[in-house]
Amino acid sequence: MRQLTKAEEEIMQILWQLDKAKVAEILDKMSTPKPAYNTVSTIVRILEDKGFVNHEKVGRGFKYFAIIDKESYQKATMNKLVNNYFGGSFKSMISFFVKENDMNAKELEDVLKNLDQNK
Repeated sequence: MRQLTKAEEEIMQILWQLDKAKVAEILDKMSTPKPAYNTVSTIVRILEDKGFVNHEKVGRGFKYFAIIDKESYQKATMNKLVNNYFGGSFKSMISFFVKENDMNAKELEDVLKNLDQNK
């Protein structure tokens, strides 16, 4: 799966939240400073070319929607992160985050309980 730029990812987050949206609706949800309408329109078309977004005609305009679900993108992004920075080891990644975020034993136990419950 292709990696998204920061701007593309912001738009995808909005589309995952809204399900379907016109460019103006996407723009309304974007953080300040807001880009120009044409910029958002261009990024949405790039996302369409990359296979992340599709559209449907509504009146004189289009509504855009994600065709890649958020979970699939999260999984691909996390796998790439683990492979590129932690030698493919989730154990190394978790150790890094525990150490860097001063996680205590109780917090780590909570994470392990959540993992057990989600099996």
